[in-house]
Amino acid sequence: MNLAEHYNKLYRDSIAKIANGNYEIDRLIDSDADNRFGITLVIRPDAATNHNIQEFLADVKTIEPDQYYYQNADIHITLMSVISCYDGFDLKDFNVQDYINFIKKVLVRHKSFKIQFKGITASPSCILIQGFLTDTLNEIRDDLRKTFKNSDLQQSIDERYIIQTAHSTVIRFRSELKNQAAFIDLIEKYRDFDFGTFEVKQLELVYNDWYQRERFVKKLHTFSLAID
Repeated sequence: MNLAEHYNKLYRDSIAKIANGNYEIDRLIDSDADNRFGITLVIRPDAATNHNIQEFLADVKTIEPDQYYYQNADIHITLMSVISCYDGFDLKDFNVQDYINFIKKVLVRHKSFKIQFKGITASPSCILIQGFLTDTLNEIRDDLRKTFKNSDLQQSIDERYIIQTAHSTVIRFRSELKNQAAFIDLIEKYRDFDFGTFEVKQLELVYNDWYQRERFVKKLHTFSLAID
């Protein structure tokens, strides 16, 4: 996959929809009845990169204060949705240690790697930071896919889509845009902004809700990668 082309197409298509008012408002983000939970292997950006993201979000908040903005503790890249969030998921039904041991066996074959957060893309429901990755990330994903498929552990890898990017969702639409044109102009201003490059030395296995909100996330294990 050519990531730049993928992000560009996503941006063009989605910004056109947002400009025409055809964006999607998330009606569940403030709902107490949302019980979608799962298990995810995630990457966390470093503090410097998160700081740059929060400065961008602060700019957007001045124009659209009512949208949903990710806090530093919630910002993440999904390396792999081990069990995609679904209504009724209960962690007590799973032997978490089996998953930890399993993932450890895969990660011992891989070393640390870098990700660059550069530029903004969009979907009809959210704004995302573009992540550019080395081959190592998708090699880890492929290794996990093959190994999980040969196991008896319950998993739902790739059921929603085959993940190949390293983006991070940072804004979700929770209400109608009040300043649509100004919002799009500001997103365009950050279209190629360099938010930072960071080395991924650790991965987190977490129990999480759909939005990876800190108050719901439970860290199950932290895996350390060998420094390249």
